[in-house]
Amino acid sequence: MTENQQKNDNNTIEGQLLNRGCKLTEEYTPGQKVLSCGRCKLNQFDWLKDYENQEIKENVCLAEVRFKNDRKDYFAYPEDLDLEVGELVAVEAAIGHDIGIVTMLGEIVKLQMKRKRYRTPINELKKIYRRARVNDVEKWLSAIKLEDSTLARTRTIAENLGLEMKLNDVEYQGDKTKAIFYYTADGRVDFRELIKKLAEEFHIRIEMRQIGVRQESAKLGGLGSCGRELCCASWICDFQSVTTNVARVQQLSPNPQKLAGQCGKLKCCLNFEYEAYVEALKVFSDPNIVLHFESGDAIHQKNDVFKGIMWYSYTNDKGNIMAIPVDKVKEIIAMNKKNQKPAKLEDYAITKEAQTNTNEGYGEADLKKMSD
Repeated sequence: MTENQQKNDNNTIEGQLLNRGCKLTEEYTPGQKVLSCGRCKLNQFDWLKDYENQEIKENVCLAEVRFKNDRKDYFAYPEDLDLEVGELVAVEAAIGHDIGIVTMLGEIVKLQMKRKRYRTPINELKKIYRRARVNDVEKWLSAIKLEDSTLARTRTIAENLGLEMKLNDVEYQGDKTKAIFYYTADGRVDFRELIKKLAEEFHIRIEMRQIGVRQESAKLGGLGSCGRELCCASWICDFQSVTTNVARVQQLSPNPQKLAGQCGKLKCCLNFEYEAYVEALKVFSDPNIVLHFESGDAIHQKNDVFKGIMWYSYTNDKGNIMAIPVDKVKEIIAMNKKNQKPAKLEDYAITKEAQTNTNEGYGEADLKKMSD
């Protein structure tokens, strides 16, 4: 390549933005060797970096490579390639090659593969061909530019075909020969006609990949009701099931409008304090036990978990509830077992309040629609 040709190639990719997800946006300049991923949720901390003796027994160098959004894969490469974290590399794909960013190198990659339950044997891993050349990056950037227009056009085609699906994102392969279309749908979708029309329209190989609504929120990003960026878009990589029992244990109002996230499912943050509530509730008495007094029977209404208080009301006056410490509740239950009845509930109450029904119109059935 002559010097003039090199300058022309450099000018074509000067100042391009590498936007491969809601967290990675960096300007690429020719000759730049290492890219920073900013505050990307897929960044990893290599705690083995400063340890000695990191030789891999299989005599194969391993690397973790990041593509668009939350897609990562593991590759093998020869020792003489001497890669660094943040480099753009050309990697093996099913057909052709793809361009990705190195996120992790060395022995820690094996630990990451084990944590992710990656079952492909090391000797069968795909290969890293080389560091990305200028023409590789140029083609990759031109493919990235097509993604927004491709997504918009595909949505129009799908709507004209009457398909009940929502297209969320498009990811072009680095060599511009293939695109992955991510979509959500309530059931199975016959997209054979759609694939045919897309292949005719864009002249590339098409892969349709269905994702869940939680994965959709993670890809698109947004702000939660707390005012912060969505957890799934900023740091959560492994989704855990959120059930109606999680809300019930935390004494939360069964109101779908308050408990649902941007994805329409129960908020992931409901799991954060669940274990603490389960541990705290171990010292509480069974709420199904009726307390017997000379003035009447009292039934359980709610708990104040971290204050150690159980709220009760008389069966014939449910509007007035009284706070009873847990140890006093256990004392009353022990007396009832001996066929003894305390005089009245008020003798044990530390405070009273009028109960209001804030859950009208909502119930367990409403929450079950949003659980995983």
